[in-house]
Amino acid sequence: MVSMASGSATRKIAKGARSVTIAVFLSRILGLVREQVLAGLFGAGFQMDAYVVAYRIPNLLRDLLAEGALASAFVTVFSHYKEKKGISATWKLAQNALGAILVLVLGIVTLGEFLAPYLVKILAPGFSSPEKWKLATTLTRLMFPFLACASISALLAGMLNTFRVFFLPAVSSALFNLVSVSTGVLLYFWFVKTGIPPITGMAIGVVLGGLAQIGLQVPALKKRGFNFRPVFSLKDPGVREIFRLMFPMVIGLSAVQLSVFINTFFASFCGEGALSWLSYAFRIMYVPLGLFGVALSIAVLPVASSQVARGELEALRRTYISSLLMALTLALPSAVGLITFSGPIVKLIFERGRFGPQDTINTSLALAFFALALPAYASTKVSTPLFYALKKPKIPMVSSFLSVSINLLVVLSTIKMLSFRAIALGTSIGIFAQAGFQIAFLSSLIGNLCWKEFLSGAARLLGASLLMGLPAYFSKNWVFKMVGFKLAVATLGVITLCGGLYFALVAFFGPREGLYLFRSFRRQ
Repeated sequence: MVSMASGSATRKIAKGARSVTIAVFLSRILGLVREQVLAGLFGAGFQMDAYVVAYRIPNLLRDLLAEGALASAFVTVFSHYKEKKGISATWKLAQNALGAILVLVLGIVTLGEFLAPYLVKILAPGFSSPEKWKLATTLTRLMFPFLACASISALLAGMLNTFRVFFLPAVSSALFNLVSVSTGVLLYFWFVKTGIPPITGMAIGVVLGGLAQIGLQVPALKKRGFNFRPVFSLKDPGVREIFRLMFPMVIGLSAVQLSVFINTFFASFCGEGALSWLSYAFRIMYVPLGLFGVALSIAVLPVASSQVARGELEALRRTYISSLLMALTLALPSAVGLITFSGPIVKLIFERGRFGPQDTINTSLALAFFALALPAYASTKVSTPLFYALKKPKIPMVSSFLSVSINLLVVLSTIKMLSFRAIALGTSIGIFAQAGFQIAFLSSLIGNLCWKEFLSGAARLLGASLLMGLPAYFSKNWVFKMVGFKLAVATLGVITLCGGLYFALVAFFGPREGLYLFRSFRRQ
């Protein structure tokens, strides 16, 4: 009976992750298009470095509040209300939470507008040019309202996810990228004529994209009976529980943002273009991370919260192991592929306009170091929701500070030798430490994890990934010399060959979780 329940839960997660994966794939592709536009129009220099720092400031707070602590805490409490207290009490909680969060984030946005010059100085002290600092300050002020948009959007997405609606909230990110890049391109040509820094158009596009995300999700919630009347009531026990869960999550996620701050701080001293190379590299790595990591994280939390609410710990254990293997199914081959084939991939995506051959080399070096962390990222995306479902948010908090400490040690000890590459390496090693710490604690919390089954499955996935990487490794120099249409055909051809080889090996040797998502696709 337990086995059947856990199998059903795994299929629910696979179905939810599949829906999110389709939407996230579209979003990540449009995100890459946005980065291509930025690379072609601005390259890796003055305006782009200023934009990276300016976007990072509200984005740090978005990750900290909207898409991190707020989303996880809200879904945990909202799922509990839906299971135990009925739909009327659940919608009342949502109204009270929406009102409280609006007051909180609007206060932060107002404060951010005043503190923008100081925030830029703290985040990027290596900006020796007053013009670059001034431009970064202006862009920060333009983009700060995006935090409010992202917070509301995360709340709406959490509600829809609890009702097993995954595709629409996930595809709203694709709409964000579409609106932001189209707005930025249109304003670019106008601003060039009027003397306004053209990168300003991209900043305005970010805020409009955030508004579009909200607008896409509102009709779906109205259809399910939600009445958009925010009520500010901190006395509501559900709202208090959300903030109680958020507090340790915010502290834990602040460690992650501290890591980003450390990376930006050191990168600002690594010369013109270093921030841009790291940003472009991370954007490429973010595509596979979004496909498996974010998708599974979103799909796991409602299922795990329901299992904990019903006291089904055996089902929770099996759900966790199966989810880890599903995550590694794409994480391991993605890591091997990006490490061995980073040069042709970066050249194909970015090398045009103001983005030159040296930018390609430096971005591909950063990408190879970042890609090392993909399996560990995948693990944390699956493990962290379980701690929230178990109402043990302090453990991810401690693991985050461990990650930051190791990241800082690695950067300090290698930056003279590796320059900007030390930042990518430190990030990867820190994430591995965090993943190991979380797995060890989960094992002690819920116990009796099927480690033999997991290690067997993970070993088969790793073997298939390494065999898959051989064609990419031996063909990378040949493909890198190509240009234009030949480069595109050769790069996509090698990726297709490697992908086909990998999934053939997984289909033959297993594990069964390796094809869960794809069986769902085939049934559709």
